[in-house]
Amino acid sequence: MSISSPADLVRDFHRAFGLDARSTPTEVSPGLAAHRGELLAEEAAEVAEVSVSGPLDRLAHELADVVYVAYGTALVHGIDLDAVIAEIHRSNMTKLGPDGQVSRRADGKVLKGDHYEAPDVSAVLRRQGWIPGGAA
Repeated sequence: MSISSPADLVRDFHRAFGLDARSTPTEVSPGLAAHRGELLAEEAAEVAEVSVSGPLDRLAHELADVVYVAYGTALVHGIDLDAVIAEIHRSNMTKLGPDGQVSRRADGKVLKGDHYEAPDVSAVLRRQGWIPGGAA
């Protein structure tokens, strides 16, 4: 038995429970957008709390909840989040210099080098059918 992608699982949930699910990138009402932001903030706060106090199984649960709600928010907006993540990954990989050197901040965060290429998320959304400036 294969595990479905997060996008497929969340789409099943939204359909089963009658929640918004769009197939083309779309601006949504301010109220719906605010609600999705609140859900994400709740889940992120739970991750922040449990990452300090543990245990590991609860951290795994809360991280999965963040991803689940993020995919749900993308679905509400009609965004193919896998394609956006692929573009972010492409961009992030350009942080590695051609000589293989990595520039890091004191806390270990990888920094953008001279060869960094910003992600073009707008292009990804346009390929998905997004029309900038479209109405909710």
